[in-house]
Amino acid sequence: MKKKTAFSWMLYDFGNSAFATTIMAAVLPVFYYDVAAVGVNENLAASFWGYSQSIAVLIVAILAPVLGAISDYSAAKKKFLRFFAYMGMVASVLLAFVGEGDYIFASILLIVGTIGFSGGNVFYDAFLPEIANEDEIDKISTAGFAWGYIGGGLLLAINILMILKHDWFGIPNATVASQLSFATVGVWWFLFSLPLFKNIQEEKKVRAKREQSYIAIGFTRVTSTFKEIKQYKQLLIFLLAFWMYNDGISTIIKMATIYGRDIGIDGNSLIAALLITQFVGIPFTFLFGSIAKKFTAKKALTFTLYFYMGIVVLGYFMTSALHFYLLAVCVGLVQGGAQSLSRSIFGRMVPDNRHAEFFGFYGISSKFAAIFGPFLFALVGQLTGSSRLGIISLIIFFIGGIILLKFVNVEKGMQEAALQTNVQDKVEIKQK
Repeated sequence: MKKKTAFSWMLYDFGNSAFATTIMAAVLPVFYYDVAAVGVNENLAASFWGYSQSIAVLIVAILAPVLGAISDYSAAKKKFLRFFAYMGMVASVLLAFVGEGDYIFASILLIVGTIGFSGGNVFYDAFLPEIANEDEIDKISTAGFAWGYIGGGLLLAINILMILKHDWFGIPNATVASQLSFATVGVWWFLFSLPLFKNIQEEKKVRAKREQSYIAIGFTRVTSTFKEIKQYKQLLIFLLAFWMYNDGISTIIKMATIYGRDIGIDGNSLIAALLITQFVGIPFTFLFGSIAKKFTAKKALTFTLYFYMGIVVLGYFMTSALHFYLLAVCVGLVQGGAQSLSRSIFGRMVPDNRHAEFFGFYGISSKFAAIFGPFLFALVGQLTGSSRLGIISLIIFFIGGIILLKFVNVEKGMQEAALQTNVQDKVEIKQK
């Protein structure tokens, strides 16, 4: 039953990663640039995409910790996960109706879909400490990302085939094929969410009597957690580090394709390169689970950040489709490892019985941080007229993350979490 639960958890990543690949990273950026934003100045099209990403993550950043606190209080992580997942699925299907010049409509649906995708992941991530023991959390976390690469990459491959060989499917042109590919994301996401909704059960909790609305409770608990976070010194330092370097990672994921389009690389090459990233990422995400076990997760994570600095520098000098392919391979080597190890390191230092609340803070760290990367890219590109300067500016996020990560002591962070859990347990027993 434990294996069945863990596999159902991984299958959700298999399904929802299609949104990250087809919509956030590969097909929609090119479609937005060439179709939705047709008639708009080229540099502005890339900037509008960046601003849309920033607005989306700002909204998610505000919602994430509140929703995490609410779900802990109500023991309703799965209910909230289902709500946000359906939001993302519906937005994906509606993108099929975006046509020429509809860049505002496309931006709105991107924002709604991103809220659904990222909001759902707050509750999805919060299940990790419940389904994995401490000695297997790295393995299950990296396996989840690996299955995400497989699922996202598989549907992206199908969608690329639909776009490049649309006549094989009886589709009139590549534009219609792109629109249909957005709808397939919603369907794919729905199908592979069903095992999680059926098989994962939340830990049983006694619900306290509620005298306030869930929103009021959520804000109260978030305020309380902000006050208490200083008691988790190592966790706080890690969150700051994660804030920095994850901004760089998420911006590369979201802006790479439209950046490549802006410097003249054709859309089909860009989409194919993103597919390469997915399938390179599968074995290397699994590999980083083994590397973390041998060298510690922190050392493995630090290595990936140095590697990302090299990727940013290479991206600045990129001029051809071949260069983009090479960069896609490089990103695939470390992307899954960096993200999965971050999640498992954080999961180790989270106090018991407050998983969703603290993963809400994990969400706000990544989402608030992710506002600045795309915004910086968009602003630098708009002010200078050069997307290259926008991409090289991302190196500051990796430098800052590496410096802060050096001060994180994971073992000490686990001790701090255990100490605070014991204190909280004693307080609750005394109150009873």
